[in-house]
Amino acid sequence: MENTTTKSPVMLYTEQTPNPESLKFVTNRMLYQGTADFREEELAQEWSPLGAALFELPYVKGVYVCNNFVTVTKEFNYAWEDIMLKLKEFIKAYIQEGKTIVKEGFAEAMAEREAEVGESYNYSGEEIEIVKKVKDLIDTYVKPAVESDGGNIEFKAFNQGVVTVVLQGSCSGCPSSTVTLKSGIEGMLKRMVPEVTEVVAEMG
Repeated sequence: MENTTTKSPVMLYTEQTPNPESLKFVTNRMLYQGTADFREEELAQEWSPLGAALFELPYVKGVYVCNNFVTVTKEFNYAWEDIMLKLKEFIKAYIQEGKTIVKEGFAEAMAEREAEVGESYNYSGEEIEIVKKVKDLIDTYVKPAVESDGGNIEFKAFNQGVVTVVLQGSCSGCPSSTVTLKSGIEGMLKRMVPEVTEVVAEMG
């Protein structure tokens, strides 16, 4: 007896993000467990067949995959009304065909890369505790909120009271992310971890 089970259709809808240049394409499938941020085409070519295919479109500037959504950042000289439907169809067809979204081993490769960068900051006894607290607060309170906007935030460094974070996805280059960062995150960290004097952001 032949197997005629067909996959349920891919449902896809778009959601605004705080960044006018980024749009979130949300699906009813788990695309990638975790966060995969592709700012450059080279990284996407190496690790994400979906990302690489999207970068071939002239209006795609960045691709960010997390759980069940893809956030696409467009080139500013294109309007969403001209490209949104094309992107929607493209992503939907790609997922429906069951093609690879992000290759196996991506998270490990990025963790390795991060470890190499991270090792250049050697924290002393007291700082280790501060860094741990700051990381926990970001992971618990900040990340979920930022993810719902189609972005991501990562702790990068702590140096003499200054916390450096990296903004990815729709948060990267978003005008409102700087405001959020200064009023929300900085305020919370200063309150919870008195050693923190400032929070600065780098774009991922």
